[in-house]
Amino acid sequence: MAETLPPAATLATHREPKFPGESDAYRAARQALLVDEIEARRALTRLAMRRRALPDGPLIAKDYRFKDANGEASLADLFGDHDTLVTYFWMFGPQRERPCPMCTNLLGSLNGNAADIKQRVALKVLGRSPVERQLAFAQERGWRDLDFVQTVGDDYARDLGVLTPEGDEYPALVVYRKTADGIRLFWMGEMSLPMADPGQDPRDAVDLAALWLILDLTPEGRPADWYPKLSY
Repeated sequence: MAETLPPAATLATHREPKFPGESDAYRAARQALLVDEIEARRALTRLAMRRRALPDGPLIAKDYRFKDANGEASLADLFGDHDTLVTYFWMFGPQRERPCPMCTNLLGSLNGNAADIKQRVALKVLGRSPVERQLAFAQERGWRDLDFVQTVGDDYARDLGVLTPEGDEYPALVVYRKTADGIRLFWMGEMSLPMADPGQDPRDAVDLAALWLILDLTPEGRPADWYPKLSY
């Protein structure tokens, strides 16, 4: 039997203001917002449970080839000793003088957690540029805990839908699982531009970028016309 949770409004009554002097209007609005925050937390928990309960995804039958700092590798090799592989395909193809600033921002925050993440799963950053070029940029940014991998040829990027015939690139977050009968897709981000809400960029739930999560906490929120840069 599923656990019955107390109403979010009941939990919100445990709120304890830390600073004196809040108005009645602020108190009421903040407690109402706290109810929404509790319900959002529960929705994200349900979302994670439903993701974990997905049936087996498709087998990855194609022999994609990659190259890391140690040489050529298969998709299976990227798992190392783990049964789960989390990959992020970033926009740093050989035609780019510099990588995508948005991808760079995400990887910067991911680097800070990579050593911990890799205790549980394999974590690889995939790109179309030579692995040496990716590693040189990582050294420039001070990233020490991310593992960069070059896709050999463009079959992987094309099949994943992140490289268009015109040469445009898109990022992709993909999770694979090693099973008894081979490597299967477990989950990948699939919120495309047609799925975006008005006035918003397409993004997955949960948004992994710490930048936007922090700005969501501020009075100004996410700016509609501002994006991070590689330097300021």
